[in-house]
Amino acid sequence: MPDLAYIASLPRTRGAAAALLLDDLGRIVLVKPTYKEGWFLPGGVIEEGESPLAACERECREELGFTPRLTGLVCVDWGPPRDGVDAVNIFVFAGHVSDAELAAITLPPDELSDHTLAAPEKVAELAPAHIARRMGPALRGMAGHRAFYLEDGRDPGLPDQATAP
Repeated sequence: MPDLAYIASLPRTRGAAAALLLDDLGRIVLVKPTYKEGWFLPGGVIEEGESPLAACERECREELGFTPRLTGLVCVDWGPPRDGVDAVNIFVFAGHVSDAELAAITLPPDELSDHTLAAPEKVAELAPAHIARRMGPALRGMAGHRAFYLEDGRDPGLPDQATAP
């Protein structure tokens, strides 16, 4: 039988999941929250007992109005404590969106004010720095059918990640 007191004493880390969705021209779907500055990938907090993949699919349904076809995990990024919020593990899943899906995007007005398609090189102008930093490795992961591990959007120096910024 597990020691429930010990388990309850263990530190907790938040989890989040996001979708790196590309259209046929290679542009990235970004959304603009109403409660913070900048543009972000669709996604959000992993709820208790929910897997990162299930959270990504649920968040896309809630934020975009459809569940995209996801092709795999491309990045896990450890985000340090920021702005009074605890550290977080962010799982980024890749996928493609069709023109029909893009035309059908329905945003929840209390949470998101807008969406856009951005060329990868424009993300740094739109997204907060810690979000923009993970785009290069995530896009390389998508192209190479692999996942990168990052810390605050940066390569922590693992030998097999020599190509990550």
